[in-house]
Amino acid sequence: MPDFDKFVVKHKKLEKKKETTETITLRIDKDLLRDYDELAHKSDRSRNEVMNMALKFAYEHLKFMDKS
Repeated sequence: MPDFDKFVVKHKKLEKKKETTETITLRIDKDLLRDYDELAHKSDRSRNEVMNMALKFAYEHLKFMDKS
């Protein structure tokens, strides 16, 4: 049974696609940054690619609870 609730990162393929991006500044915990760097290295992706994938996954699986 597939893990649909898991954030899956596969090794990067040789193909590249062009996307529109914005530059921002983000403060992040040092341990979490080290984890992202490790994952980026293992997957042959940039830290930026992995973090964008994680942010997109989090947004797509977000459940917003408005105040009642």
